Amino acid sequence: MISAIILTKNNQETIKNTILSIKDFVDEIIVIDDFSEDKTVDIVGIFTSKIYKLENKDFSQRRNYGASKAKNKWLFYIDADETVDEKLRNEILESTKSDNFSGYAIPRRNILLGKELKHGGWWPDYVLRLIRKDKLVNWQGELHEQPIIKGKIGKLSNPLIHVSHRSLSEMVEKTNRWSEIEAKLLYDSNHPKMTWWRFFSVAFREFWYRGILKLGFLDGTTGIIEICYQMYSRMITYAKLWELQITSNKK
Repeated sequence: MISAIILTKNNQETIKNTILSIKDFVDEIIVIDDFSEDKTVDIVGIFTSKIYKLENKDFSQRRNYGASKAKNKWLFYIDADETVDEKLRNEILESTKSDNFSGYAIPRRNILLGKELKHGGWWPDYVLRLIRKDKLVNWQGELHEQPIIKGKIGKLSNPLIHVSHRSLSEMVEKTNRWSEIEAKLLYDSNHPKMTWWRFFSVAFREFWYRGILKLGFLDGTTGIIEICYQMYSRMITYAKLWELQITSNKK
């Protein structure tokens, strides 16, 4: 009835908890691994033999590949740093008994630097992860991928638990990796030339959204750190875009 699909890349610290939280209610677990260099695959192998390796593919390609390997009616996409509690498990099982909807968006409890954030745009943070296989057209988008689905979308009430940004070092490493992809996407879309005032605009918009509109400061010290981090992350992305633009001009 349900195929769970997990994308992995060096997730040895979290993948076991993810699988333990789903193994008793899904009918198969499919793992699409981006050639992990740690013990991720060894840990996954304890629970499933359906491990497929894809290197240098974007998130949409990997999610689509996982769907092609699934044998069941429903696809449940869960990230390697997420877990399912009993309430969500029961709601998923109940929802998949009917064909009222083609897919379901699930809220997420985002735990960042050890604290659950309720403001700053971090709640309810709906993600479309429970999908009927026959209604899935495909996933699109290289980084912030989204599924294209035929039919109506419902919403579940109980959240996924998402433990992200476990340390500041991890956050910086993630930004350095993902900002290159985002900068290249912006460059390929012919983004206007970066100037000093565009950098100011980028930082201000992120501060305004996270800190003012979404009241991120109400999450205390962690909320303030996250606001500053998101501003930093956007600035790095656009700085790399600027670097691509000036390098191209020199050529």
